[in-house]
Amino acid sequence: MDTPPAGLAPHATLPRHYADPAQRDRFVRGLFDGGAASYDRINAVFSFGSGARYRREALLRSGLAPGQRLLDVATGTGLVAREALAVLGRPQDVIGLDLSGGMLREARAALPIPLVQARAEALPLASESVDLVSMGYALRHVADLVRTFAEYRRVLRPGGRVLLLEIDQPSSPVALAALRFYLGRVVPVLSRWIAGRGRSQQMMEYFWDTIDACVPPEAIQGALAEAGFTDIGCEVQLGIFRAYRARRPDATP
Repeated sequence: MDTPPAGLAPHATLPRHYADPAQRDRFVRGLFDGGAASYDRINAVFSFGSGARYRREALLRSGLAPGQRLLDVATGTGLVAREALAVLGRPQDVIGLDLSGGMLREARAALPIPLVQARAEALPLASESVDLVSMGYALRHVADLVRTFAEYRRVLRPGGRVLLLEIDQPSSPVALAALRFYLGRVVPVLSRWIAGRGRSQQMMEYFWDTIDACVPPEAIQGALAEAGFTDIGCEVQLGIFRAYRARRPDATP
């Protein structure tokens, strides 16, 4: 399949954080480098219980099983990769990839898996080399959804699947206001208290701002379809946690 046209950013430029789309990668890399050391502690505050069990069950529902090979994009400190390793058993069957060298250093201290520093839009993997691509709470940080998903399709074997875990705005105005207050104000302040100086507070402010500005679920599913995926679906829990799933079609006979 030819690379589909670019053109769907997950959200508009956020002037509060960077002035031009061309600055996005540098900003995101620096932000997560600066907050990497305290990320796991902060994650425990804002995860709402969406911890190891939720991630592992999401992987299992996506068909992950021993003997397969998984690529975890935007692996961060390796929270999704740890659960994948628990399922697959062999470190060589889980590959972690992230733009942030700081995050990869944290992951390397906890996981014996191969780790790669690269962009989601340009994966340094062979075509048709993995069975599942996972991405945990990070699709808002790429430059173009269609181009990213096209790369996922390229590296997946025929019949392979993609799993995208995300946080979305709840439909209830009251719930949205509560979530905006908690993730947009409380968590950034708590992050500074937990981590002290550094960029942890800004990292959490950016986290909420990207959720608040993110394209709707229908656009994400449309980008998956444009990139060539089928069997596209989305599972919602607690009104805010979304697990997008899609499948690369089998090879044409």
